[in-house]
Amino acid sequence: MRYIKTTFILLLMLLCSIFPQKTASVTIRVFAEKIGVTEKIYITGDKSQLGNWEVSAVSLENKGNNTFEKTFSFPLGERISYKFTKGSWDSEAMFEKGKLPGNINFSVQGDTILVYSIPYWKSELEPLKIVTGKITGTVEYIRGIGGSGVRSRDIIVWLPPGYFTNKKEYYPVLYMHDGQNIFDPATCGFGYDWQVDERADSLIRYNIINPVIIVGMYNTPARRIEYSPNDSGEAYMRYVVNVVKPLIDKTYRTKPEREFTAVAGSSMGGLISFMMGWQYDSVFSKAGCFSAALQIYQFNYVPFVNKTKERKNTFFYIDNGGLGLEQKLQTGIDAMLVALRTKGYSEGKDFVFIKDETAEHNEIAWSKRIGKVLEMFYGRK
Repeated sequence: MRYIKTTFILLLMLLCSIFPQKTASVTIRVFAEKIGVTEKIYITGDKSQLGNWEVSAVSLENKGNNTFEKTFSFPLGERISYKFTKGSWDSEAMFEKGKLPGNINFSVQGDTILVYSIPYWKSELEPLKIVTGKITGTVEYIRGIGGSGVRSRDIIVWLPPGYFTNKKEYYPVLYMHDGQNIFDPATCGFGYDWQVDERADSLIRYNIINPVIIVGMYNTPARRIEYSPNDSGEAYMRYVVNVVKPLIDKTYRTKPEREFTAVAGSSMGGLISFMMGWQYDSVFSKAGCFSAALQIYQFNYVPFVNKTKERKNTFFYIDNGGLGLEQKLQTGIDAMLVALRTKGYSEGKDFVFIKDETAEHNEIAWSKRIGKVLEMFYGRK
């Protein structure tokens, strides 16, 4: 028996030397100073095991004594990014008082136990949160609109000056993702919104652009997968085209034709905006893709464009900043620009690309660029 056991161990060692370890076990252990008896701690990150950034998909196991833990398996050399929450972005973990952290990054080099202590949560900041600004103009809310394969969400509709007095006038429509972040700083998770309402209101009143209705579709905890090239993304696009747009056209005085219909968003919202402009060019004539995640991490829409044979009639506005995450996004944006040029699309006619080297990846940067897009899409010239 001892001979057999020794032989087995030697054989195992030989096999390990011939076939080296390809994956590693990563245990993530969290101690939370402030956690309720029934509360859970969730990990969310950029890999499928981590929920693909769906905020409440992966919970850690409660081990008692305010300790939570979960073990994952990742390929050696894999770089993972993640955060901790109590199940929503409003309850994100903070390691310094009053300061939201960036993503935690870790490169998997072997079996590892990672230990974190969370002293604060973002939800503690809410009573102290100072929000500046307010909504300019008139907005209406449509609550809890769902569809097949997607989660229900609220929709905010911004109506242009003169909508209620010029009752015979009909308007083009711009559909935007992440609706809670575009008009109202009180609902924006970052305290600063896109200020689309202020930009549009001023441009309309100064007669620079034609009046336009702007529809903001709120995101959900499933934002990442709903804005991605996968089944959830396909369901979300169908939801916008087959549920939201017909509802808006029925409720408001719109010009429903494709030449008067556009879509826009940033980051993952920029990706899904490109996808909608590409796959639903019979519905959308223009797509605004701000800092779009066209090819980054597990997301890659460039091959889909490369293999598409038919020509698309959508005009694409594509931009990017130059700092932080914007640098990582640029590789994918460059690849998409090459794809468009290779397929014979003309820059300036079929698409434009704007680069702001000083811009970061946030609402402040996008608010500075949305005005030019409104002029490009709805300008009177």
